Amino acid sequence: MQSPSETPAAVRILVVEDDAQLNALLVRQLSALGYDVESAEDGRAAIATLARAQFDAVLLDRMLPAIEGVEVLRRMRAEGVETPVILLTALGLTQERVEGLEAGADDYIVKPFEIDELNARIRAVLRRRSTPAADNATLSAGDVTVSVLRHRVTRAGKPIELQKTELKLLAELVREAGSVLSRKMLIERVWGYDFVPTTNIVDVHILKLRQRLEMPGLPDPIATVRGVGYMFRA
Repeated sequence: MQSPSETPAAVRILVVEDDAQLNALLVRQLSALGYDVESAEDGRAAIATLARAQFDAVLLDRMLPAIEGVEVLRRMRAEGVETPVILLTALGLTQERVEGLEAGADDYIVKPFEIDELNARIRAVLRRRSTPAADNATLSAGDVTVSVLRHRVTRAGKPIELQKTELKLLAELVREAGSVLSRKMLIERVWGYDFVPTTNIVDVHILKLRQRLEMPGLPDPIATVRGVGYMFRA
């Protein structure tokens, strides 16, 4: 486990979890790791807390009383709040995870989870948000073009709206078009993890990318290489 000294004390985390026991446990464990932690136990309290204070990351339970977690997330993003959000979910269905990512989540973790993995995910989303886009070139493969710096994607000349993580994933696939990228490689490059998480986060984002890039009469540009990973068709 990471020692408290390795986590900057200035990093503020909001824990939104209606299970009082889990809420208290997360506050205690994250505080021991050096984070400055505040908590809320329902969606309405979460919105009120976010309105009066700024945080570096939010751990947001998906199923909350008063206002559910995904709705809290939608309101945050609608108001322009870009704070990284990790959804805490007991829901294992892919479509439920896609809904959370579609609403603007940066990551998700399925209960039950270990604090070490949660801590790694927090550090990863903080790194992604604090690191400026390094690629100002326009990448292209087939009929798809990607500009990471300008956050622009087109297919067959038509603009495609993507979330930040979706765009970064697409950029990696397009950059290596014609080559197979394993899930581990994508996890390291896009999410910044130095381990393979227990959730199928790559597959969920690939599913969403395919839906975004789908156009009548055009083939799926992303090929699945069973047992290995994914390849963008050159």
